[in-house]
Amino acid sequence: MSFTSLGLSAPLLQAIADQGYATPTPIQAEAIPAIIRGKDIMAAAQTGTGKTAGFTLPLLEKLSTGNRVQANQVRALILTPTRELAAQVADSVATYGKHLSLRSTVVFGGVKINPQMMRLRQGVDILVATPGRLLDLYQQNALRFKQLEILVLDEADRMLDMGFIHDIKKIIALLPRQRQNLMFSATFSDEIRELAKAIVHNPLELSVSPRNTTAETVEQWIYPVDKKQKPALLAHLINDKQWQQVLVFSRTKHGADKLTRYLEKAGIKAAAIHGNKSQGARTRALADFKKGSTRVLVATDIAARGLDIDQLPQVVNFDLPNVAEDYIHRIGRTGRAGSNGQAVSLVCADEFQQLSDIERLIQQLITRQVIDGFEPVNKLPASQLDRRPLKPKKPKKPKKPKTGHRDGQRSAENAQGHKPQGRKPPADKKSNSISPQMNANKRK
Repeated sequence: MSFTSLGLSAPLLQAIADQGYATPTPIQAEAIPAIIRGKDIMAAAQTGTGKTAGFTLPLLEKLSTGNRVQANQVRALILTPTRELAAQVADSVATYGKHLSLRSTVVFGGVKINPQMMRLRQGVDILVATPGRLLDLYQQNALRFKQLEILVLDEADRMLDMGFIHDIKKIIALLPRQRQNLMFSATFSDEIRELAKAIVHNPLELSVSPRNTTAETVEQWIYPVDKKQKPALLAHLINDKQWQQVLVFSRTKHGADKLTRYLEKAGIKAAAIHGNKSQGARTRALADFKKGSTRVLVATDIAARGLDIDQLPQVVNFDLPNVAEDYIHRIGRTGRAGSNGQAVSLVCADEFQQLSDIERLIQQLITRQVIDGFEPVNKLPASQLDRRPLKPKKPKKPKKPKTGHRDGQRSAENAQGHKPQGRKPPADKKSNSISPQMNANKRK
């Protein structure tokens, strides 16, 4: 199958060819024709499956014809849980829409709101947004939804995990009832399906990967090590194996900063990315990592959500996640779109329970290897695969939203027990972040 058989017009096929793609991924092959036909979609697709292009391409196709967008109006709204994911989706819209005369932009917190309001004055065909900033803009009369045709909810599972349920319901109440709805999620839990009842209508359900599985293109293994020796072992692995681009996951923001300082002292160029960093700092760290001037990017789970890095060869779990499902999301950063990747976990004896939960979830024992000179004093117990079915999770009670600024990154990390930071007026924020204006093509 090729993209030419999916009902896409010549400008989009040219943009796809410009990127070097010839064959659609399974989610693209299923979703694109259905979305063009106007169907509501519920798609279960894990990261790295090409799902973003799976909805941006048909979105652009449908919007390439139709009414001219009016001032402060939006024709298609894409909601994402974090700033980084919003920026990545916006880049996809710009990349594939470069031969079309459509206007698009992205809005999220952490940067000045006034430039975003100015861009919305002309109206935009496609708006990518985080929920908090979107509501801020609506309350300031910067946008309206009379012309809205399509709603996309990306990473719906993470939306709920991050406590956005109240904001999402507020946004849904503002939208026209007659619209096309697209929901994408790594998995569809009972909570997601309950939310879907208020959004999608007679949806076509798509699933391109079994639930709670890891990609076959990712090689996984464990290095047992004492907790105090983890930084030294990581530096040893980077140098010994000559890793040039490594994404490292830390459980905490403090741990990410501490590890970054250690690697820098060891002569390894590293940067941290988490919610306490300014948007400009996070953007620069990601840009330097992508172009290769930074060798190691140390991230927390939430900050790394939505990072789209082509051909990322290595992912390292410096700390195992407390939630087993997050392991799948983490290692899904590598081995994307058919490429091979490696996922390494540095595991100490204190993390045996987390390891057991992960192995039970993915239904496989992960290969272990002890590195000479880093043999653990506190032995990591041997694993035995627990094949009992997992008990369904009890639905989480959503937290009441706090008054004031609702930023995806900050709200999520506060919900995990971090002390909230005081809000500064938007004008005091630096705006040297990912450019919110993506599409240079103006309406003819």
